[in-house]
Amino acid sequence: MNEPTYAAITPADYAEIRALWNATPGMGLGAADSAAGIAALLARNPGCCFLCRATLTEPGTPNQPGTLAGTILAGHDGRRGYLYHLAVRPEFRRRGIASELLRRALAGLTAAGITKAHVFVFDTNADGKAFWARHFTRRHDLALFSGDLG
Repeated sequence: MNEPTYAAITPADYAEIRALWNATPGMGLGAADSAAGIAALLARNPGCCFLCRATLTEPGTPNQPGTLAGTILAGHDGRRGYLYHLAVRPEFRRRGIASELLRRALAGLTAAGITKAHVFVFDTNADGKAFWARHFTRRHDLALFSGDLG
């Protein structure tokens, strides 16, 4: 595999990143993950949302340069940062891509003056929980409550 490349996500990337998210076990998607919702997140949080591209090599097939390997979204409310949709295709895992995407997202939040970030992980997502446990502290003193506003 050639060196992966990283870039800010743009609204033009939506169909491709949505396909990755749809294929990622443990990923929760909702109405806010529409093309318009993601475009709004990107507009409000410049320098915080990234993708990774790399060359996919599979035996018996031509190399596929520029394959979407992973994504991360990050945003903030002016006080706290929130991380979403860290996803790496299985073919590209264990190569540091998730950690580099996280590093870039946290750098974007830090540049915006944010000093603390949160991530929500489904309790059934064992891979996700294992990754985040290596990077963040799990809180056991909070309960999460959600409500639909529309």
